[in-house]
Amino acid sequence: ELKEEFTRILTANNPHAPQNIVRYSFKDRAYKPISYVDQMAIHFSLNGNMILKDSDEGRRQSIRLSTAAAKAPVETSAVTSEEEEIKDEESTEDTQAAGEEQAEGSGIAEVAEAVKAEEPPPPRVKEQKLANQFNFIERASRTLNNPMRERACQSEPTPCKNFSATANQWKIYDAYVEELQKMERSKEKEKPKAQIAKREEEKKKGRKLTSLELQSDDITKISKAAKIMERMVNQNTFDDIAQDFKYFEDASDEYRDQQGTLLPLWKFQYDKTKRLAVTAISWNPKYKDLFAVGYGSYDFMKQGQGMLLLYTMKNPSFPEYVFSSESGIMCLDFHNDHPYLVAVGFYDGNVAIYNLKKATSQPSYKSSAKSGKHTEPVWQVKWQKDDMDNNLNFFSVSSDGRIVSWTLVKNELVHTDVIKLSVEGTTMQGPEGLQLQTLGCGTSFDFHKKIDYLFLVGTEEGKIYKCSKCYSSQFLDVFEAHHMAVDSVSWNPYHLKVFISCSSDWTVKIWDHTIKTPMFIYDLNSAVGDVAWSPYSSTVFAAVTTDGKAHVFDLNINKYEALCTQLVVAKKKNKITHIQFNPVYPVVIIGDERGHVTSLKLSPNLRRMPKAKKGQEVKKGPEVEIAKLDKLLNLVREPESKA
Repeated sequence: ELKEEFTRILTANNPHAPQNIVRYSFKDRAYKPISYVDQMAIHFSLNGNMILKDSDEGRRQSIRLSTAAAKAPVETSAVTSEEEEIKDEESTEDTQAAGEEQAEGSGIAEVAEAVKAEEPPPPRVKEQKLANQFNFIERASRTLNNPMRERACQSEPTPCKNFSATANQWKIYDAYVEELQKMERSKEKEKPKAQIAKREEEKKKGRKLTSLELQSDDITKISKAAKIMERMVNQNTFDDIAQDFKYFEDASDEYRDQQGTLLPLWKFQYDKTKRLAVTAISWNPKYKDLFAVGYGSYDFMKQGQGMLLLYTMKNPSFPEYVFSSESGIMCLDFHNDHPYLVAVGFYDGNVAIYNLKKATSQPSYKSSAKSGKHTEPVWQVKWQKDDMDNNLNFFSVSSDGRIVSWTLVKNELVHTDVIKLSVEGTTMQGPEGLQLQTLGCGTSFDFHKKIDYLFLVGTEEGKIYKCSKCYSSQFLDVFEAHHMAVDSVSWNPYHLKVFISCSSDWTVKIWDHTIKTPMFIYDLNSAVGDVAWSPYSSTVFAAVTTDGKAHVFDLNINKYEALCTQLVVAKKKNKITHIQFNPVYPVVIIGDERGHVTSLKLSPNLRRMPKAKKGQEVKKGPEVEIAKLDKLLNLVREPESKA
């Protein structure tokens, strides 16, 4: 047992040192554990004043001591040197009268010896003692404490009354009835007769009141003040993002060789839309910070309820308006002249109009099976000019192959089929000699900005039809545009002939509607979900792909590649669905399949305006934008004409 060895490993780690220290990281904005912990344990420490002899301070002190000791002997040596000089002078005199000189010399010598005997000894230099560093003096001072003062006030006692009564069931019942009658009278005075009549009709129908309608009067009174307060708190919370939105310009754009970036700003999300995809985005034409977002699902097997939310950039934490629907919302559009009206298309084929002025979560007007609703999902809706009787009017396109015009007549939606997307060469022989024709599936459409009757329709087969409101039986032209479904088609806001299309076949194409072949083709290496022209330039457009990237092009700077290709959504299972430019600010908003909407600011290179030549001013306006795009199209057409 004595020979048995026990090994002990000595380490430099302190067993008492804590291993779970966290520090706040300002970069990540979270508490993070520290990887390195100081293991040193100090058992004794003492501060001293020892100085090395070889150091500069040690040499200075030794020089001071030596100079103080050498001061006294220097003075005595000065006296003796004077006497020697006097003797030398006397010895150089003539040797004549030797008796006198000898007598005088002997007298001087006697005087010198007497002086030497009378001189006191040289003073001793006192040794300087080093101060004891351990001596210390405690000094204290006392401050005057302000005397405590008491201040009190007495309020008048509240008036009290004694009341006693016996409470029976009928008295309690009568009190409740009186209170209900008072509440009804006050409500009737506040609301006009028309609303009272409408309420009676709704009671007859047995419609359930929603949570918004059941809000108490007290909450409605403070709701406006609470909204203002919420915006103020959010402005303080997101102050750095607000500063970036207003003032930040990426200075590194000067060194990027015309490349640009997208700066992330606010992220808009709502708890109830986490499992829904962003299916539509639209900016309000009047309030430039307000935009509407439609939520639904593109998956046929995961259909459920939908939501319509309206956000403002002044309050990114919570939506301004919330509307829920039984079916998923697939598209929406604001009215230009009445910005409080929103047209919405649903997955079940219905269309509806929401009125933001009314405090109800239900649509003001909605189609039904009787009023000719679509039999397939409605993929896009667009407001048009009012008809001859000044009735509101909008169009819708659906997978059932119908382009339908909806008119609001006497609080009802009246439908009119504008055109049916019949596919050529698909006529089938039915029973009893009937001829059945297959209809194309419309996925997107857009109306011309100037020519009122002209519009384009993109289909699931990859074709784009140029149609007219005047002809319901035939198309003006057919473009063999893509190999897969056309996800979006849009006219250029400046040039009358140019439009753009994107598809799931990875391509974005720019067309002249008078020519059958595309002017430009861009392959983005992934399915393109949406494309949008910029409102400030005729040559700038942006597209989003399902791999989570946003691409921004400017044909005036580079006709072949994107100026910016940036990853916006990092997760693999997430996809970007839609993109829209703000009509005023250099901002784009991007929606994804997780229900998030991200706002990003364009860097200066992505919104560069043309430079003026010497002695000329920069011209602005639609004419300049049309001429700029015309020049590019002519450059493309020239090699084709030569060939």
